[in-house]
Amino acid sequence: MRLQDKVAVVTGAASGMGKAIAALYAKEGAKVIVSDINLEAANATVEEITASGGTAIAVKANVADEADIQNLIDTAVNTYRTVDILVNNAGIMDNFEPAGEVEDDKWERIFAINTTSVMRATRKVLPILLEKQNGVIINVASAGGLNGARAGAAYTASKHAVVGFTKNTGFMYAPHGIRCNAIAPGAVETNISSSMTSISPYGISRTQPGLALNPRTGKPEEVAQVALFLASDEGSFVNGTVITADGGWTSY
Repeated sequence: MRLQDKVAVVTGAASGMGKAIAALYAKEGAKVIVSDINLEAANATVEEITASGGTAIAVKANVADEADIQNLIDTAVNTYRTVDILVNNAGIMDNFEPAGEVEDDKWERIFAINTTSVMRATRKVLPILLEKQNGVIINVASAGGLNGARAGAAYTASKHAVVGFTKNTGFMYAPHGIRCNAIAPGAVETNISSSMTSISPYGISRTQPGLALNPRTGKPEEVAQVALFLASDEGSFVNGTVITADGGWTSY
């Protein structure tokens, strides 16, 4: 029980990697706040966790909405008195648009969900972690946050920003017992593709050769194991960095 009695907030936890992280954290003893914009699916995740003997509640949150971020963390504290672990997992894809095809509203939506939400949730939880001089923040970045051709310009830029924010936060708060790291998954079996609506023919044609080099697609549970390591005391000396979990895709 590596997370015994810890309180963990996981965004985008109704499906995919977020759901796998929430389930594994609960299995390891954490009390989990399952956050998602889809409350019905979040409740289903909670039911699975409690049926297995775990402890969890569901909180509806659109991470692009500052008020929802405030409510999410406040609910965690009101329910379980504190927060020990924050996993910023919620995210959406773009349509592989290169810079010349990016539209302002899509750019702003992707940054609101993928990047600004990470900052806001981190900003909200930091006073709690600073008070007890202990805590863990884990941001789900992407192989697209380390390389230039795993998605379109907006998604790529948003995830690069998450990587930079992670490194800055990890360094800034290291003297206070707070660790902040990111996971950069490669292709994983999730429903993120459902956020794609009209793929750019030019953009996908430029990225396709690299996609073909991917050794395999990962399972959400494999990424969850990385998130468990980072959240546990076993990761105590890992801070301000990015762990790539992509089956070797970016090593080529």
